[in-house]
Amino acid sequence: MVSHAQWKLARDRKVAESISEGEDSAESAERVRRRLELDLAWDLGQAVYDRRTALGLAQTELARRARMSQPQVSKLELGGSMPTVPLLARLARALDADFSLTPLGEGVRVSFIPHDPAHTEAATERASAPAAEAETDADAGAGAERAAATG
Repeated sequence: MVSHAQWKLARDRKVAESISEGEDSAESAERVRRRLELDLAWDLGQAVYDRRTALGLAQTELARRARMSQPQVSKLELGGSMPTVPLLARLARALDADFSLTPLGEGVRVSFIPHDPAHTEAATERASAPAAEAETDADAGAGAERAAATG
């Protein structure tokens, strides 16, 4: 089995060979575009791998959380696929993080930004506060109706 680092070295070598074969040709622009696409796929896979391992998750657990299969997670981490936006959103939720693409020159920086536990708790409290207020209002309204009914 090839490790993540070994695969990256092999991929970089293959891309470098294809780029050096015809810098001035019409295919050169296509090779550069393809290299940037491969770099983005690799960086995305590395970001998923880094966040998954930081959380201590196995590929199978991430796959379950993101409604994917384990082979799909493996292929993604190795830079072998470019996910759709809905899949990126599912991955971000599964990794308890926000997903970010930041343009840098011709390339793009990919990152999963972990949710801040305090921020997550505050958001949960804010989301549950209106529901609690609505329940309190409903209870008060029901009490007033009972008092009116009993006279």
